[in-house]
Amino acid sequence: MNKLISLTFLILFSITSVYSQNDENESLETENTWKTLSRITYKKEFDELMGFKIDKPVFSDKVLALSGKEIIIKGYIIPVEGYKSHKEFILSAFPYNMCFFCGGAGPETVMEVEAKEPVKYQADVIYLKGKLELNADDINRLMYKIVDAVLTEEPE
Repeated sequence: MNKLISLTFLILFSITSVYSQNDENESLETENTWKTLSRITYKKEFDELMGFKIDKPVFSDKVLALSGKEIIIKGYIIPVEGYKSHKEFILSAFPYNMCFFCGGAGPETVMEVEAKEPVKYQADVIYLKGKLELNADDINRLMYKIVDAVLTEEPE
């Protein structure tokens, strides 16, 4: 019986170690960039301009570590009225019908894009490479932005 308990404990410990190790390498993998960016919490803070308390994002250490770094991210173009050109648009982790603006996803699943060259709208998934910027202060902007973005191929 003790051997069975010891074996069970050893297996559980091994599985936990593997998940922890994968978790540490998560931000390096393109497929998990949105998952890493979802690691935020919110705090209530009074906004002078609005005149009431708003939810202000608090970025995790893993998200903060990506700030200012070049990332590759997979997503869908969300056309938004008011953006000047195909150089400025919204990228969503989910297709148009499931995105933050249209579906039930959260604000951590979308980001503003400033591309170096125009990116023609398409409904299929795209990959962008660019520098990630974080925004916790301007409530009129999204919390994530990728600048100097360029279309890239799916990473191997």
